[in-house]
Amino acid sequence: MTTSSYDAVDAPAAAVVRRRARAATAALGALLALPLVLGVTFGQTAAALAMVVAVVALVVLSELCLERQPARYSRTRLTASTLTGPRPLDLDRIASVRLWTAFGYNGVQQRVLLVRDQHGVRLGITTAASRRKLRAALERQTPRDGRGGPRVSRAARTCLAHDRGPKPALPTATPFLAQVLGMIGYVIVVLVAARP
Repeated sequence: MTTSSYDAVDAPAAAVVRRRARAATAALGALLALPLVLGVTFGQTAAALAMVVAVVALVVLSELCLERQPARYSRTRLTASTLTGPRPLDLDRIASVRLWTAFGYNGVQQRVLLVRDQHGVRLGITTAASRRKLRAALERQTPRDGRGGPRVSRAARTCLAHDRGPKPALPTATPFLAQVLGMIGYVIVVLVAARP
């Protein structure tokens, strides 16, 4: 059975995707460090101004790997556009799946399935069509004896089960607390560093 060029695993393409993602993450990380540097150098006023840039960087950082439509599908591949360019996810070699929950003013804003394949490509799945492809791929990869296979978090399994039956409450308290405490900790560190 022949494999189309779209289905074929392309290791160099995966390396390019990883390199672009690392470069974007490093640039945004530098923007997140900007308030600390300006606070130590110029004081709290400069740090406060730089925090506006840092908040924008944090928002963009959380969007880096999210899929944009239209996505391309085949039996073994899901390729979606992201802020750092197209990301080809190898559906036959999924390494891990976990749930990331973003929060807004009105509570839960978006639930994203963060999928990483064995080539190191990471993609945030946000659409129902991509969730269906992911679920089918996981069913193909899960061994009958229950051992081995991709690591899928309990929260991700619950999210994937939504399309098939009743919608149980997803665990949201832990990610919410982690995000709130992370933001508070970041502000405290900046203010302490900027103190004269």
